[in-house]
Amino acid sequence: MEKKKKIFKWVSILEGLSFLLLLFIAMPLKYMFDKPAMVENIGMAHGLLFIAYVLGAIYLFRPMNWNFKELSLILACSLVPFGPFYVERKYL
Repeated sequence: MEKKKKIFKWVSILEGLSFLLLLFIAMPLKYMFDKPAMVENIGMAHGLLFIAYVLGAIYLFRPMNWNFKELSLILACSLVPFGPFYVERKYL
Protein backbone atom coordinates (compact mmCIF):
# COMPACT_ATOMS: atom_id res chain seq x y z
CA MET A 1 0.00 0.00 0.00
CA GLU A 2 2.78 2.44 0.88
CA LYS A 3 4.47 1.85 -2.47
CA LYS A 4 1.25 2.62 -4.38
CA LYS A 5 0.73 5.73 -2.28
CA LYS A 6 4.31 6.87 -2.93
CA ILE A 7 3.93 6.33 -6.68
CA PHE A 8 0.69 8.33 -6.74
CA LYS A 9 2.39 11.06 -4.71
CA TRP A 10 5.11 11.38 -7.36
CA VAL A 11 2.57 11.29 -10.18
CA SER A 12 0.65 14.07 -8.41
CA ILE A 13 3.77 16.23 -8.06
CA LEU A 14 4.87 15.65 -11.66
CA GLU A 15 1.35 16.27 -13.00
CA GLY A 16 1.18 19.55 -11.10
CA LEU A 17 4.61 20.63 -12.38
CA SER A 18 3.77 19.72 -15.96
CA PHE A 19 0.52 21.70 -15.73
CA LEU A 20 2.38 24.76 -14.43
CA LEU A 21 5.05 24.45 -17.12
CA LEU A 22 2.36 24.17 -19.75
CA LEU A 23 0.39 27.17 -18.50
CA PHE A 24 3.15 29.56 -17.54
CA ILE A 25 6.02 28.72 -19.88
CA ALA A 26 4.92 26.73 -22.92
CA MET A 27 1.67 28.60 -23.66
CA PRO A 28 3.25 32.09 -23.46
CA LEU A 29 6.07 30.90 -25.72
CA LYS A 30 3.53 29.63 -28.22
CA TYR A 31 1.29 32.67 -28.31
CA MET A 32 3.73 35.50 -27.59
CA PHE A 33 6.78 34.26 -29.47
CA ASP A 34 5.21 31.88 -32.01
CA LYS A 35 7.13 28.84 -30.71
CA PRO A 36 4.66 25.94 -30.44
CA ALA A 37 7.22 23.15 -29.97
CA MET A 38 7.20 23.28 -26.15
CA VAL A 39 3.41 23.02 -26.05
CA GLU A 40 3.58 19.86 -28.14
CA ASN A 41 6.24 18.24 -25.95
CA ILE A 42 5.08 19.38 -22.53
CA GLY A 43 1.46 18.92 -23.57
CA MET A 44 2.06 15.26 -24.38
CA ALA A 45 3.86 14.66 -21.08
CA HIS A 46 1.13 16.49 -19.18
CA GLY A 47 -1.58 14.46 -20.92
CA LEU A 48 0.05 11.18 -19.95
CA LEU A 49 0.60 12.35 -16.38
CA PHE A 50 -3.01 13.58 -16.19
CA ILE A 51 -4.28 10.15 -17.23
CA ALA A 52 -1.95 8.47 -14.71
CA TYR A 53 -3.21 10.87 -12.01
CA VAL A 54 -6.87 10.15 -12.68
CA LEU A 55 -6.35 6.39 -12.90
CA GLY A 56 -4.17 6.45 -9.78
CA ALA A 57 -6.81 8.35 -7.81
CA ILE A 58 -9.50 5.88 -8.86
CA TYR A 59 -7.19 2.94 -8.08
CA LEU A 60 -6.44 4.28 -4.57
CA PHE A 61 -10.07 5.18 -3.83
CA ARG A 62 -10.81 2.06 -1.76
CA PRO A 63 -7.36 1.38 -0.22
CA MET A 64 -7.13 4.97 1.07
CA ASN A 65 -10.72 4.87 2.40
CA TRP A 66 -11.70 8.02 0.53
CA ASN A 67 -15.40 8.76 0.22
CA PHE A 68 -16.97 9.96 -3.04
CA LYS A 69 -16.74 13.60 -1.98
CA GLU A 70 -12.99 13.27 -1.37
CA LEU A 71 -12.46 11.42 -4.65
CA SER A 72 -14.41 14.11 -6.50
CA LEU A 73 -12.28 16.82 -4.90
CA ILE A 74 -9.07 14.94 -5.71
CA LEU A 75 -10.13 14.55 -9.33
CA ALA A 76 -11.26 18.20 -9.55
CA CYS A 77 -7.86 19.30 -8.23
CA SER A 78 -6.26 17.88 -11.36
CA LEU A 79 -8.03 20.63 -13.33
CA VAL A 80 -6.78 23.54 -11.21
CA PRO A 81 -3.24 24.95 -11.16
CA PHE A 82 -1.54 23.96 -7.90
CA GLY A 83 -4.42 21.52 -7.20
CA PRO A 84 -2.29 18.35 -7.33
CA PHE A 85 0.07 19.87 -4.75
CA TYR A 86 -2.90 20.38 -2.41
CA VAL A 87 -3.89 16.73 -2.87
CA GLU A 88 -0.33 15.57 -2.23
CA ARG A 89 -0.22 17.52 1.05
CA LYS A 90 -3.72 16.89 2.36
CA TYR A 91 -4.60 13.35 1.21
CA LEU A 92 -1.26 11.60 0.85
